Amino acid sequence: MFLPLRDMLPTERFPAVTVALIVSNVAVFLYQLLLGDGLNQFIAAYAMTPYEISNGSDLVGALPEFGMRHVQGPPVIYMTLFTSMFMHGGFFHIGGNMLYLWIFGNNVEDVLGRGKFIIFYFLSGMAAHAAHIATGPESVVPTVGASGAISGVLGGYLLLFPKARVLALLFLGYFIRIVHVPAFIVLVFWIVVQSLQGLISIGAGQVARGGVAWFEHIGGFAAGLILIKLLAPRVRPRVRGA
Repeated sequence: MFLPLRDMLPTERFPAVTVALIVSNVAVFLYQLLLGDGLNQFIAAYAMTPYEISNGSDLVGALPEFGMRHVQGPPVIYMTLFTSMFMHGGFFHIGGNMLYLWIFGNNVEDVLGRGKFIIFYFLSGMAAHAAHIATGPESVVPTVGASGAISGVLGGYLLLFPKARVLALLFLGYFIRIVHVPAFIVLVFWIVVQSLQGLISIGAGQVARGGVAWFEHIGGFAAGLILIKLLAPRVRPRVRGA
């Protein structure tokens, strides 16, 4: 498997939106760490739960491990589609997400511009939620993370810069090596793994039981492939460092 460390493409403009997203995600995660016993209540209130979205009703008392919550109407429940994108389940979760967002987000933002990149990012996240909910609409497991939106960024980057060189760690068992590989190889390998894991989770009946939300990744990536075609300018900048 590959762990990307950085790409070889400089940006023409400071990636203000990418940086703001990273800072916001880290700030929310630090807030989560300060909550102590209140963390479960926070997750219950602001994470996205497929059952709530598909049924338009709050799960009051249905998740005792996450604490009771006040009865919330549909408008508040649907806000979790947004708030959940700034929450994470642990250090590795947020660390991996922010690493991928920084490596690939700055160049996608550079092409789209700040306004379109915001639209691209959040539409990718919403499409990722839709894919996850579609595969387990009755799941009562709260979902958190920016993975779906960032998966959209990966899809957009793949179409924009398939030949860009990426510095990555290559893991083959105990063999670890730093390599330079085309973005196409890194990102296609990534989505193939996500797709296989998603199919396995369906076969094992694990979609509604929690764990990694593979279809968030798949849905976000597919959305990124489509949205980049709709939002990117017709004349793309020359690929530098390829």
